Amino acid sequence: MSDSVYTNNTPISLLNCEDAFKELTDKEKHYAHYLSKASWYGGLICLLQNSPESPLIYILLQKLFRLQSVNELKEIALKECQFSEDEFTAFLVYTCGIFTNMGNYRGIGNSKFIPNLPEEKFRNLLLASRFAKEDPGRLARLLSNSIESIYSLKDNLCRLGFPPNGITTYFSKNVSQEDEERVKNFMKEKGIEAWNTRLFKVSDEIGKSCYEIRLASVLQTGKFNDEEDKDILSEGNMNGHKFIVTRGDYSRLLAIVNHYLVNAKEYAANENETKMIENYIRFFQTGSLDAHKDGSRYWVKDKGPVIESHIGFIETYRDPAGVRAEFRGFVAMVNKKMSAKFTDLVKSAESFLPLLPWPSAYEKDKFLQPDFTSLDVLSFACSYVPAGTCIPNYLEVREKDGFKNLSFGNVISGKPTEPPNYLSKEDQVTKDIVLQYINSAFEVNVGLHELLGHGSGKLLKKEKDGSLNFDLANVLNFETNKQVSSWYENGETYGSVFGSIGSSYEECRAECVALYLVDVPEILKIFSYEGEEAEIIVYTVWLSMLLSGIGGLQMYNPKTETWLQAHSQARYVILQVLLECGEDFVKVEKLDGTDGNPDLLLTLDRSKIASVGKPAIGNFLGKLQLYRSTADVASAKEMYDKYSAVKSETKYPFLDYREIVMARKKPRKLLIQTNTFVENDKVNLKTYEPSAEGMIQSWVDRFQEESVDDILEELWAKDKHNFS
Repeated sequence: MSDSVYTNNTPISLLNCEDAFKELTDKEKHYAHYLSKASWYGGLICLLQNSPESPLIYILLQKLFRLQSVNELKEIALKECQFSEDEFTAFLVYTCGIFTNMGNYRGIGNSKFIPNLPEEKFRNLLLASRFAKEDPGRLARLLSNSIESIYSLKDNLCRLGFPPNGITTYFSKNVSQEDEERVKNFMKEKGIEAWNTRLFKVSDEIGKSCYEIRLASVLQTGKFNDEEDKDILSEGNMNGHKFIVTRGDYSRLLAIVNHYLVNAKEYAANENETKMIENYIRFFQTGSLDAHKDGSRYWVKDKGPVIESHIGFIETYRDPAGVRAEFRGFVAMVNKKMSAKFTDLVKSAESFLPLLPWPSAYEKDKFLQPDFTSLDVLSFACSYVPAGTCIPNYLEVREKDGFKNLSFGNVISGKPTEPPNYLSKEDQVTKDIVLQYINSAFEVNVGLHELLGHGSGKLLKKEKDGSLNFDLANVLNFETNKQVSSWYENGETYGSVFGSIGSSYEECRAECVALYLVDVPEILKIFSYEGEEAEIIVYTVWLSMLLSGIGGLQMYNPKTETWLQAHSQARYVILQVLLECGEDFVKVEKLDGTDGNPDLLLTLDRSKIASVGKPAIGNFLGKLQLYRSTADVASAKEMYDKYSAVKSETKYPFLDYREIVMARKKPRKLLIQTNTFVENDKVNLKTYEPSAEGMIQSWVDRFQEESVDDILEELWAKDKHNFS
């Protein structure tokens, strides 16, 4: 049960950006404000991508707290509804969970959470509220359509994934993995990418099964408006099945996004930002992925902006098939001091790439130096806030135009107050090292992961004209020493070929690059670490990776034998690789903790990082890149599945260890984000107390328009038959 709730001791922190915001000019503040508004209103799409009931839960809680303060509701809960103090706190914490995850499935882990109080009391508080008195019909409708789902822990509803083992709103409930494969082949044939789509299996006018690929756009399906529309919308038949590409998904929300983007454009700093926004507007208006790619190209050209922002359908972690993306929009402000270090890393990147464990033929023909900046997040509208990112994810943009690496300093900077689990209680030196250096080590890790991890490696592919982007006669498979025999065909992408394992596999590759290069003295010197302190950073990066590998077992579901989070799976895989290399380099032992309960002890022999650990990671990393480069998904999956396995009948029975990990897991921190408001043509920043009350108030302030609730309910009603 504890795995399905947010406990009352869940930490809540403010994502502070006051200092960075104060440094902005009035024009920059307006630009940031309107981009934030666009991001947040687009972010409401995440509710519809989270679960069928998430929009309804959100509306219930928004209207509840919009009409009454936390203190007023607390008085009703305690006096009229027989709540205990703990139960009311649980209600507030559940609300915070819904807001920060944009729904009732965790943004990190994709597992469901429910209120940590009886269903009757949850219902009674809503029925005793001002919301019930002012709009009883709507409250009754929302409750009746959501309360069973809010509390249900049926096995197939406990996680996101392919039915019948999970639930998803990226495609209708009647879509199987076999259906998904058919659609993938059709989209490859037509040159369609799935980023901004959902998939519905429907019946046409004569009752024949038909696959509807629905694009997110303001414009609805109807008459073609111009030549571009004819390229975007299509239909066809393949192997006896009918396919149709339509549009208009999330139309009314995207119309609001475009409204604020139009306002933001008036405050753009340069032509690149103007063109970027114009293309984003066209993308959201028409559904044209080419428009978003063009916008991303202008975004890449916009070097070193004071305000950094990106918006669209970006990451594919939540789609069970690994190809459809969640909406994400963020706005952040540059941290000049840390950005200077990242800039130096970028300038030296080309000298570090040859150190990676693959031949030059497997590296990009030209490394396009990206922007790499440290930023303080102002707004991040998505189901989670990452510590960093490397975007855009479009391969052709990354290889021909470049990319940007972003590190989010105010996300990283939260200091831990106690050391992580699984370290020796007696080893005070190690504990002190972790507490003092874990954030610094993580910053170095993020830099290497994003720049030289995601930014490295070439994909061998066939171009539209039939030519290859490599010399077939001279490029050898460096594992067999024979000529390569596979590559990406025209129309294939890394995502379409690697599918459901693609995200985790790529995150694993980037993490391995960070481990492999972190001991390079020239890299450490860029971050101002030399001598003994540099050795400590190296040790802490490796130790933190292994600790994350153990802690990541929280994100493994033993019933379905599947991983629920890409990064957690990647770090567990790395742990297995390093355990396999032997020589007592890494050990995990079961023992009794100081509290008398079962515990685990991780030990890392820091003297063997260079002699044992690095060669093992290098060998594994080379294979990751080889299979990725040559589109050899069969070999990749065989290897990755082997290391991803969580079993009992092994030297290290991690399936048994998972019970210990679950018993000792610590609640993940929830982040409150600030808001901006325009008053008398001045943009002001509002911050909040780091508490459940502060979190709730931030969301009430963020969306004050009643019409948004109507839009969400309308969108829910339109598609409820596809999921119920």
